[in-house]
Amino acid sequence: MTSRFIRSISSSRCDGKSENEMNNGDEESSKYPLVGILSMRGGDGHNSYSTNSLLQRRVLSMTKPILVKNTKEMMKNLDFPKCIKLADLGCSSGQNTFTVMSDIVNTIIALCEESNKNPPEIDCCLNDLSGNDFNMTFKFLTFFNDKLTSKIPCFVSGVPGSFYSRLFPRKSLHFVHSNYSLHYLSKVPDGLEKNKMSVYITGSSLPSEHKAYLNQFQKDFTTFLRMRSEEMVSNGRMVLTLIGRKTLDDPLYRDCCHWLTLLSDSLRDLVFEGLVSASKVSSFKVPFYDPNGDEVKELIRNEGSFMVNDLETHIFDLGLSNEEYGLQSDRAKAGEKEANCIRAVTETMLVAHFGDAINIATLFEKYAHHVSQHASCKNKTSVSLVVSLIRK
Repeated sequence: MTSRFIRSISSSRCDGKSENEMNNGDEESSKYPLVGILSMRGGDGHNSYSTNSLLQRRVLSMTKPILVKNTKEMMKNLDFPKCIKLADLGCSSGQNTFTVMSDIVNTIIALCEESNKNPPEIDCCLNDLSGNDFNMTFKFLTFFNDKLTSKIPCFVSGVPGSFYSRLFPRKSLHFVHSNYSLHYLSKVPDGLEKNKMSVYITGSSLPSEHKAYLNQFQKDFTTFLRMRSEEMVSNGRMVLTLIGRKTLDDPLYRDCCHWLTLLSDSLRDLVFEGLVSASKVSSFKVPFYDPNGDEVKELIRNEGSFMVNDLETHIFDLGLSNEEYGLQSDRAKAGEKEANCIRAVTETMLVAHFGDAINIATLFEKYAHHVSQHASCKNKTSVSLVVSLIRK
């Protein structure tokens, strides 16, 4: 690297819009405080996201071919710009975001060498909510530097803020990436009062509950596309990966091993044992939606700023089937591994809602037990949607 610096970008804007206009989610964040701290658990301890994000790393490996393909096409279609601005939205804490950035930068380096072009200066912008542990992320700068195949001018910055608002100046971004972030909503949908003792949609939910979640996802994803359309240059690229579901006739279907169904079961166990109140559990909902491919394509078409370049649905093995399931101790180990992953993702939300009224360790002991007891969890899979977009 010829130069490198870390800068934290404040909330001031240079496009003439007020904060009230830009951050249209702020009022909702105060109404639904858990959304404002929808960050993964920081640090590098046993229960941290950095320690328990191997699944997300495997997803990144799966999506790398699309990432490389779109990076090459972007560079060629933009005629090898002298400066490239990249953004990873929902970067979280740990090394995964630098895995993505190094893949993009190394692809650019290799393409420039093949094409006998001078490599550009590259601005790598890492975005997440202000509660994210950026300090933990930036500890992996050496990891990033070591993964690069050539030393070129590369600058790394932290950009705190919601990706449902404007984050960058107009027409400044060339490439946007987001992995396992856009399934999280800007707020808990309204109208879920009848969905007792379940943190998300189940097979017994009312159709109105699915409609509430779908409506919120439609609003949020459209807002996301609109914000990025203002920030991106024409022919810029986005590669987005999110948890989805298969296209099924029943939009309420979630199997017994869906991670939020297991979380609901674990919370109910605490209620039955008198360790937390039923009313407190009934009022806890996760701002999450797992769309199918048709829902995503329709929203992209209706918003109108982007063209779909790739859209793939991957049935992704979560890895539990790779455990030796013959012994109870092996099943318990597999359950504990998944429980640690889900704890790293949900702990901040749970603590924000329940406070001292819940023992997080006990809750995820229950979670691990449910995973180990469900035979169908042995071959548990997850659906990942991968979509690449071209800014028109």
